[in-house]
Amino acid sequence: MRLVIARCSVDYIGRLTAHLPMAPRLLLVKADGSVSVHADDRAYKPLNWMTPPCTLKDELVDGAGTWTVTNKAGEQLVITIESVEHDSSHELGVDPGLQKDGVEAELQRLLALHVETFGAGWQLVRREYPTAIGPVDLLCRDADGATVAVEVKRRGEIDGVEQLTRYLELLNRDPLLAPVKGVFAAQEIKPQARVLAHDRGIDCVTVDYAVLKGTDDPTQRLF
Repeated sequence: MRLVIARCSVDYIGRLTAHLPMAPRLLLVKADGSVSVHADDRAYKPLNWMTPPCTLKDELVDGAGTWTVTNKAGEQLVITIESVEHDSSHELGVDPGLQKDGVEAELQRLLALHVETFGAGWQLVRREYPTAIGPVDLLCRDADGATVAVEVKRRGEIDGVEQLTRYLELLNRDPLLAPVKGVFAAQEIKPQARVLAHDRGIDCVTVDYAVLKGTDDPTQRLF
């Protein structure tokens, strides 16, 4: 990636025209060929940009001149540079990608480790318990030895209750498991989902991801 901090103006020439007057800006040239122009705000979006495939014609002499960026449609980003304050290139390598925290798989893993979240004396039978219509997130036994199917969602909505209902109908056909109760667990459960779950005899449990992960202790909270 090439980073250039320069005093420049920018003109976009294509299906429409746009102009950025002369001012200090950050210019980014990425390995994929894209060029973007940034100010010291709007972190989520550049002021102007050209996506690949495109070509960059660099006509700087002693830190002044123009960059002309042209895409395959013939549209151009003409950056007129008055002076350059910084110009550096850095090899970033292959990015491993975004790893999201708090997704359903991670919630399921943490709840399997801390199955006592649902009640004292609970035991985990199996994660991803297989059925003919898909795996049940957690199959457990409560303190009384009853079988409980737990469906885990990040956000609990009606579709999740319907999914758990189908699992329960199937699991209750197995004489080795029946009767099987249901628990719908999520970080947030919509009111409509709670109503439907209650109507079908399914318990709802709101789980605190930070507490499960060990990054928050509710006993240390002031309120």
